[in-house]
Amino acid sequence: MQLRQEESTITVPIPNYKELKIGTLQSIIRQSGLPRSLFEVNE
Repeated sequence: MQLRQEESTITVPIPNYKELKIGTLQSIIRQSGLPRSLFEVNE
């Protein structure tokens, strides 16, 4: 997944698993520097 901003592009790896362990997801969010809300599913 990529988020393009004016000055840079942030690339976030999304493992191809049915379910992620909570620690893996938290690590991805923390490393991305993006708000947690961008990773929440809105159904």
